[in-house]
Amino acid sequence: MSAQAEAEYRAVSRQSASEVVAQHSALVARIAHHMVARLPASVDVNDLIQAGTIGLIEAARSYDPSQGAAFETYASIRIRGAMLDEIRRSDWVPRSVHRRVREAAAATQAIEQRTGRAARSSEVASAMQVSAEELNRIMEDAVRGHVLSIDAHVDDAGELRLPATEFSASPSRDHEREAFGESLTRAIEALPEREQLVMSLYYEQELNLKEIGAVLGVSESRVCQIHGQALVRLRARLAEWIAPDSDTD
Repeated sequence: MSAQAEAEYRAVSRQSASEVVAQHSALVARIAHHMVARLPASVDVNDLIQAGTIGLIEAARSYDPSQGAAFETYASIRIRGAMLDEIRRSDWVPRSVHRRVREAAAATQAIEQRTGRAARSSEVASAMQVSAEELNRIMEDAVRGHVLSIDAHVDDAGELRLPATEFSASPSRDHEREAFGESLTRAIEALPEREQLVMSLYYEQELNLKEIGAVLGVSESRVCQIHGQALVRLRARLAEWIAPDSDTD
């Protein structure tokens, strides 16, 4: 363990739960507000903050700098995991949403495998036998529900998701993370230009949908649809990484 890591470990271990919460409350709030921006209005950001605070306290109790992560990095994973667990317990995403997003991804995958290019919205709508308006609704649902529909392997930041209850490093986990990262990078680089831009502005620049709409000169609803198209396309292209979803109506 390096001297810096050991010093950080001792500093964290000496703090009481209230001190840890006071020092890192802004981190919890930032993660909660970024996450709730893509969820339905029925999801209360305060519930996410409460769950994230519990994750923060657990992180402080179990932090081990010998694993190679700085405390804030480790805590962020535990905070986000605790929030995702709270969302799952609430079970706010109807099974029909998962089913329709899976169908859109399957249609996208089939079209792209057949044509060798990015599937057009009109082609996906035709394959699913739905109107353009209905497909747009499905894409918007993909954004609102993607935390649960994709994070079997990927969290909302685009990384392999570590369970909220553990943080471990191993050669197999490192290899899986590296291989997935390479696949994800290739899939994102192959997205249509506008979808790449929306993903970059949302995940890297942390702009919300309204702000992205102002940048692109389109409505917030249209940004949501473009974001959904990107997520569905990534789901189609990363199918081998996504665990089968058994939800049925």
